[in-house]
Amino acid sequence: MTGFGPLSSGLRALRPTAFGVDPSGERLARIRRSPHFADGAFVNPEGTRTRPSGGSALELAKMYFRKEDRARRAPAGPIPVHPTTYADLAKPPASGLRLTWTGHSSVLAEIDGHRVLFDPVWGQRCSPFDFAGPKRLHPVPLPLAALGPVDVVVISHDHYDHLDLPTIKALAGTDTVFAIPLGVGAHLEHWGVSADRLRELDWHESTRVGGLTLTATPARHFCGRGLRNGQHTLWASWSVAGDEHRVYHSGDTGYFEGFKDIGAAHGPFDATMIQIGAYSDFWPDIHMTPEEGTRAHLDLQGGAPHGVLLPIHWATFNLAPHAWAEPGEWTKAAADAVGQAVAVPVPGQPFEPAGDLPTHPWWRDVSPPLHRKWPVPEITPVATRDDLDLVGEG
Repeated sequence: MTGFGPLSSGLRALRPTAFGVDPSGERLARIRRSPHFADGAFVNPEGTRTRPSGGSALELAKMYFRKEDRARRAPAGPIPVHPTTYADLAKPPASGLRLTWTGHSSVLAEIDGHRVLFDPVWGQRCSPFDFAGPKRLHPVPLPLAALGPVDVVVISHDHYDHLDLPTIKALAGTDTVFAIPLGVGAHLEHWGVSADRLRELDWHESTRVGGLTLTATPARHFCGRGLRNGQHTLWASWSVAGDEHRVYHSGDTGYFEGFKDIGAAHGPFDATMIQIGAYSDFWPDIHMTPEEGTRAHLDLQGGAPHGVLLPIHWATFNLAPHAWAEPGEWTKAAADAVGQAVAVPVPGQPFEPAGDLPTHPWWRDVSPPLHRKWPVPEITPVATRDDLDLVGEG
């Protein structure tokens, strides 16, 4: 068996840098001590199927190759992009909280004098290769360097559309701190981020950065960047609390009852950034539909409309068989049905949740009409949070 040693070493040498590395040493020992790690892998809070079965995988492949289906998975024209400028971001938000969605799951949150960058992806493809894999459908609204200083970069998990090698390498040259789930630090150190800038957390653990408290909260997903998926890096959603405001970023997740617990422990939130795209009946447990995303937002807010829902994980990459514009249209219908405020900015358009919200359905200008009845949350709140507060005061 020793004859395979040189071959294994050679294959490792050919491994693309973007694959990252597996956790080892004390990092791996800490992973094995996690209460969420069992039988050699991290486990989800509820039973979760991460990949299509054999039969459904074949049906999925047929759908991806059908010409008529391919056409509807992309916009019919150029996606509008707000050319974010230094002037947009130089003046502090009047309310203390401003969000700038730059596409997919990447959001700059300016919160109580601090700047948090969630899942930054500035690369052209979410892939380990620069010549293949899902390509951007719109340009980035501004160069990464034009964002200005960032206090903390938050990563939800290590999939390519959330953890982007070119972006991390650019940020490695700054002094920003990285808040990351357990195990993800192995990739970042391999790419040049010093260990003293990493805050590596298990679910329910918190760290302080300046005046912010960042807490890794559960999610229902999976991990992996290489040919093997060892489940040795954790996935997470995130609660970020400042002196006056609180925000939540879902990362990637299927719907689960744990949103109610997260809301009870860390909410209510002034704004939530919720994954509502790249869903499919082929993988119902790991990504939410817009109806489920709206329900998750309500769960996080104690069951009643509150704050602002910002849809994320859509419009930028073609990652699922649904129509390109469907997540935006469905989210608007689901939120309207329960009286929940929803912001739908074009990529790069800053807004303050306490101010005038961007509500124009801009995707309709670059997409064929979608004629269907949208499923909406079955839970129709009968009281707002303000009503509930008044009852409590009585």
